[in-house]
Amino acid sequence: MIGRRLAIGTLLVLPWAAPASAQDYKLGSLEIATPWTRATAATAKSGGGFVTITNKGTTADRLIAARSPASLKVEIHEMKMDGQVMRMRELANGLEIPPGATVTLKPGGFHIMFMELKAPLVKDAKVPVTLVFEKAGSIDVDFKVEAVGAAGTGHQMR
Repeated sequence: MIGRRLAIGTLLVLPWAAPASAQDYKLGSLEIATPWTRATAATAKSGGGFVTITNKGTTADRLIAARSPASLKVEIHEMKMDGQVMRMRELANGLEIPPGATVTLKPGGFHIMFMELKAPLVKDAKVPVTLVFEKAGSIDVDFKVEAVGAAGTGHQMR
């Protein structure tokens, strides 16, 4: 009886677990996990996009561009300390994803910058983004919009 209840309970819970894997993508040897962004204020003109990219291959690839209908311009950026000042700049040559490595785009580091937003990014919405890689090509992904000030989505690709 307990075994049957456990099996039925498991079947009832499984559909709720599916959305976590729905945010994970694969393009050739690249695994793209948990793309997300933060909600923005109504007057905000920009927002950041975050994602984890793992290169399971034996050669490096490079994230060279991103596009989204949510903004007029999308760039790949880096934030880093320059003396006592945090500076943000576009990575003109994109972001290398070394073989066998995981690169995490996150607040305060590498990130995708949505510039000239067409509308505010609203919590629980999805932002369509095309990621363009030098070797693997392009892939369309949905960035989940988290709350203003969110630190991340809380789950990772296994």
